[in-house]
Parts: sequence; structure tokens; C-alpha cells
Amino acid sequence: MIKSISENMEQMLNKKVNAVKNLVAAAEKANVELESRLDDPDEVSYFNAMLINDWNNQSQRYELHDGLGGEFILIADEHFNDIQVNISESTVQVPTNVYNREETVLRDILFTEELDKVFKLNYDADQTLTWQYFGSYTGFFRNYPGIKWSPDEKKALDLYDCRNRGWYIRAATSPKNMVILVDTSGSMLGLRNDIAKHTVQTLIKTLGDDDFFNVITFNDTTLYLEACFNDTLVQANSDNKNRVQQNLDNIRPQNIANIQNALEKAFELLEKFNTNDKGAGCNQAIMLITDGATDEYESVFAKYNADKHVRLFTYVIGREVDYSEKVRGMACKNKGYFTQIKTIADVQENVSKYIHVLSRPMVINKTHDTVWTNVYMDQAVNEHPVNRTDLKQMLLKEGLALMTTVAQPVFNNKNKTLDQGILLGVVGVDVPVFELLKLTPPYKLGVNGYSFAVTNNGYLLFHPDIRPLYGPDDSLKTNYNSVDLAEVELSDEREMR
Repeated sequence: MIKSISENMEQMLNKKVNAVKNLVAAAEKANVELESRLDDPDEVSYFNAMLINDWNNQSQRYELHDGLGGEFILIADEHFNDIQVNISESTVQVPTNVYNREETVLRDILFTEELDKVFKLNYDADQTLTWQYFGSYTGFFRNYPGIKWSPDEKKALDLYDCRNRGWYIRAATSPKNMVILVDTSGSMLGLRNDIAKHTVQTLIKTLGDDDFFNVITFNDTTLYLEACFNDTLVQANSDNKNRVQQNLDNIRPQNIANIQNALEKAFELLEKFNTNDKGAGCNQAIMLITDGATDEYESVFAKYNADKHVRLFTYVIGREVDYSEKVRGMACKNKGYFTQIKTIADVQENVSKYIHVLSRPMVINKTHDTVWTNVYMDQAVNEHPVNRTDLKQMLLKEGLALMTTVAQPVFNNKNKTLDQGILLGVVGVDVPVFELLKLTPPYKLGVNGYSFAVTNNGYLLFHPDIRPLYGPDDSLKTNYNSVDLAEVELSDEREMR
């Protein structure tokens, strides 16, 4: 019985993986066939998910030839939780921080139009498929089936950026060991300190359960931000990340920065983990957050990083920085990336740039690794419930609102740019937990039988005792998607004796 259920589930999941592979192949082919530059960017049109069936300030409907919308037929579909969708077309969402008429963005929107054919072919071949999508490195998000996008009831700024989602980050990079160095010298007082702390928070949010990290603060001495994590790297799970982030408010800038001491500490920590075969065992990175440096510390890199096995990413904080060139030089000579963060508003865009640098080896080697995410609440359901009761009912409907995503990276395979390792984006396909549960009906398992599944990190994908809501208002639990099997499976005390 178990073997039969396992084989059926494997067959279904393989269909989702094949759907992703079809989309990756189509996207890479379409990119190769499209010219590098557009003859007339103004003629590129697409269905903007925010503006379809909408009106401008002159009470006129946005037209498709404006590249901003147009009439878009939407019909409620039970297969998509009764959300109004268009199964013939996809829509494009562009966050507020991305200029939707920029030539690079328009070019990628143009070549991804070819995905509509594959979206429909995949859906026709597998009726259990739900959402299929492409997240671009430029920031736009092509979603199938097409929907009307409304971030919230107040129509505030659209801050959904696909590049910050777990499925995108995990597919775009390999597992990594990361040490974050934060300058806490006296020159980092005030706004610079606030920007630096926000940069650390944003970096930590880009890490997943396959990654290992730690945060070290430095001035004339070095200190681990979380004392319990001294001299080690910890898995970037929700509990460890929250514990480190809670200590950011304890940072008090003072004294003079000793960057050399901090770099040595970081290299020694990474070397210790590599020697003992611990951690991610793949990418190694140091993230240096400072307001400048007077030296490039070549002796340190010659001693610890002569083979450039550790990438150095540098973030210079502040508008007026006198010593940024040395920091830039360190990053360039150690296969990393340099960026300056002038305001808190610049943090999100600049932090995510490291992801595409770490993706270069995968692109050059054409390594299309398949990744699966932890279970999570479907964005469409979570953002647009009529009320909390509706959300609870959807959860009670055998996990219909809970999803996992399978994803693969999309590469630029043009011969002239192949050695540059350019990542085009990530393709994803959602798999509802409900579809997995269909393969394990209770009548096949017996009176006391039940099924459950766990991820490679030991977190539950589904289990009868997963309870993501709590409290009188049925709020989502903070770590509802990273529940360990030991938290719901109670051991039999008689067996322990």
C-alpha cells in the first residue's frame, strides 16, 4: 500500500517538474531568438496585472497598446479557489520599485510572451496544475493564469518583488555559508547605523534552510551579534534568523573600525567549517557592511583567499563616503560585488544583487537544479480573503490554501554572453497540498492510519496535526511553514523505557 501511494505521488510530482522543465526550455530558446535590442520599446505591450480592466485619471480605460492594460476577460474558476482568472492569457506584475517602461524590462517581457503557449500546454496535459510563473531578474513577474493584481484594499504601493521570494532565491543560488560583518565604529552613528541594520535584516531574509550564516560586529574589537552562536555558523532557519535579528537594536556605534581583524575572523570561521565538512559545502561569502576603508588588506586575502574560493561582497553605507574606492577594490579582486546604499529605500534593490553573482557558476555550467520550497500560504488566498472566516474555511478544506513550489533557474544561453553567467530569472509551478492529500485517501490507510510528508530539512509538508492558525482572530503562526516532525509526533513513553 505504502509503495503504491509513494509511486503515485512520485509520478504526480514528476509531472510538475516536467512542467517546469518545459517552461525553462521555452524561455531560454525565446531569449536566444530575440534580438538584444528592441527597435521600438514603445511598441511593446502587455497585460499589466495592476491595470487590466482599470481606468486612468481621465476616466478612460487603459489600452493594451499603451503597455499598461486593456480589457481582460476574467471568470471565477473553482480550480483556482474561485478567483477570477483568464486561462488563455498570462498577466505581468511590475513592482513599484521597477520602471515598467525601461528597455531591459520590456525586452524580457517580450521574450517571455512565448511562455503563454507552454503555460496552456502544461495545463492541458495536467489538470492538477495551478499557478505557473516566471520571475525575472529585472523584477517583473509573469503569472498564469492571468489575474487582476491588487496588493491590498487601499491600493497602496505594489511592493511584491518576486526576487525576494523563497522560491526565486533558492533556485537562483546554490546553498551557501555566509558571514556578515557589520561596522559599528563611531562613524556609523545615526542614519548610517539604521541603514546598516536594515541591510543586515534584508540579507538575513534572503537566506533559507539550506544556508548557514552568522553576524559579526566590529570596531576596534569583534563580537558575535548573538553570543550563543559564538565561533560557529548556524542554519538559517526561522528561529535562528529571528534570534540574530532581535539583537540588532543592541548595536551601539563607538571607537575605530579594525576591518583587518574582522576579515581575519570571518575567513577563519569559514575555513573551520570547510575543514570539518560542515555547513552548506557550496558557496562561501563574506558580506562587509561599512562606510569606507583606507586599505584593501591584500595581505589578508593573500593569506586566506589566494584561490578566491570565498567571494567578498561590500556594501558602503551613506551618501558622502570618502573611502569607497578601497572597498570597491576588495570586492572586485575577490569575485564579489560592490554597491553603495545611500538611503533605507535603496537597501532592498542593492542587497539582492549578490544573488545574481552567486548564480554565475550555475549559469556557466548550465546546472538546472530543481528546488522545492517549504509549505506556505497561497499568496492569492492570503492577500485577498473576504474575511478571516473565509480563510479559516479554506484551510479547513483539506489544506487547499497551502502550497509548495517547484522551481528552476533560467539562463542566458547566447554564445556571446555565455561566459558572463547571466541569470534571466526563475520559473516556478505551485503544487497545492490538497492535490498531494488526494493521493492518500483515509479509506486506503485504515482506521488509525494517516499520511505525512517532510522536506529535506525535516519540515512538515503536510500532516493532520499541522495547525497554521491560532488565537481568536485565527492569525497565521509566525513559523507555520517550518514545523518539525518532532513537534507534532509525540513519542510513546512505554517504548522509551
